[in-house]
Amino acid sequence: MSLVLLFARALLCAVFLVAGLAKLADLSGSRQAMRDFGVPNKLADLFGLLLPLTELAVVVALVVPLTAWWGAVGALALLLIFVAGIAYNLAQGRRPDCHCFGQLHSAPAGWSTLIRNLVLAGVAGLVVGFGRNASGPGVIELVSGLTVTQRIELIIGALLLVVLIGGGSLLVQILTQQGRLLLRIEALEKRLGVPAQPAPGLTLGTLAPVFELPNLEGKTKTLQKLRSLGRPLVLLFTDPACEPCTALLPEIAQWQREHAKKMVVVLVSRGTVEANRAKVTEPRVTNVFLQKDREIAEAYKAFGTPSAVVVRHQDGTIGSALAQGADAIRALISGTLNGSLPMSALKPAAAAPRQPAGPKVGEPAPDFSLPDLAGKTVKLSDFRGNPMLVLFWRPSCGFCARMLPDLKAWETNRSNGAPKLLVVSTDSVADNQAMGLRSPVVLDKAGMSIGSKFGAGGTPMAVLVDAEGKIASELAAGAPAVLALAGQEQPQVRPA
Repeated sequence: MSLVLLFARALLCAVFLVAGLAKLADLSGSRQAMRDFGVPNKLADLFGLLLPLTELAVVVALVVPLTAWWGAVGALALLLIFVAGIAYNLAQGRRPDCHCFGQLHSAPAGWSTLIRNLVLAGVAGLVVGFGRNASGPGVIELVSGLTVTQRIELIIGALLLVVLIGGGSLLVQILTQQGRLLLRIEALEKRLGVPAQPAPGLTLGTLAPVFELPNLEGKTKTLQKLRSLGRPLVLLFTDPACEPCTALLPEIAQWQREHAKKMVVVLVSRGTVEANRAKVTEPRVTNVFLQKDREIAEAYKAFGTPSAVVVRHQDGTIGSALAQGADAIRALISGTLNGSLPMSALKPAAAAPRQPAGPKVGEPAPDFSLPDLAGKTVKLSDFRGNPMLVLFWRPSCGFCARMLPDLKAWETNRSNGAPKLLVVSTDSVADNQAMGLRSPVVLDKAGMSIGSKFGAGGTPMAVLVDAEGKIASELAAGAPAVLALAGQEQPQVRPA
């Protein structure tokens, strides 16, 4: 049994050592994870540092036989806190990035994360349960009892483990660099006129994936039942934690009420009944159905929210390209109503968007004056003479949080020909400082008032402004499009 307890301690040591070191290497991410899990801003910075230090202290305690039991108690306490935090957020319909292993591995917390922490808590509980005097032998004690041959085998095994860890780390670095290279290739292909990749979503005319989902009252409906209503079916993929989705709900309710005879608008959401009901009750949105996670959205290749697609009621096939974002969804609704449904990548129709259109390519960029994080007033015109990427940002935006590591990597590896970055952000000074960006960040305290002048209705979105202060690109929406825009080489032209 002593070897089992030693193995349990070794497993806990490995997990907490990697987690603690990875978080220390990315403190800004650790602090952001604290905020995402609901820790107040005033405490997030402190807890973001204390957590990895506590994890490393647990490792030290687990190694030494005299303190191994206390180390297991600490590990169990931390794991139970993790379990409680994850379970609470899942119950609220939220899936913040766990940032469990820093930049080595960070993914939205889900049931797999919860189960993993419960299993580790069980391992720690095993060591605790056997008492202070039965936590297993120490490493030195175990090694001293081995023969010379066994010690050599142990050393070789340890060296192989180090090589595997080092190789894995190198592989992660290579894959990251390859991702940046692919972004630059895509940007180059776009400039050279190479045909773009196929539009997102399922191909037009393919059979729509069938489903059977419960609504907020627990009654289930199938795709076939919804099609039997005899009208085009608009599937809207949303999330109760998605701010653009929430902003669109009053319009969705209006479409459902005013155009019920021409189309059926259905929300396919995720999360708990309570979280969704809290969002849809006031705007009076109906036809809300819940998937377990994102299995139906992924079957339709809808990997972001809000997005929408039309299913033909006659034959159950895909009747439109996937519309991504509020303006594209408005265009989809408009096309469905007037019978001129766009069949390629959907773009906002002229009359559909509520968001004011921004300046066109070649027109002067709207100038603005905003305070930076130190309170100093900064103008866009201050950067005249340099191509600028103006990025509209919100630290509390989940898409921005996921993009942040790639954005910081781009800052570090920015080529001489790439544009400089100016971040127009919202939220508090502390939230923006915690991101750790090197580029200037200015605060739009009125929300998205500056973004609206450029036609930006969400985050992350960006546009290029050339050295003469003119719009040099279409507005890019979403992390891939923004990073591709950032990778475009710009001529270094300064005004005479």
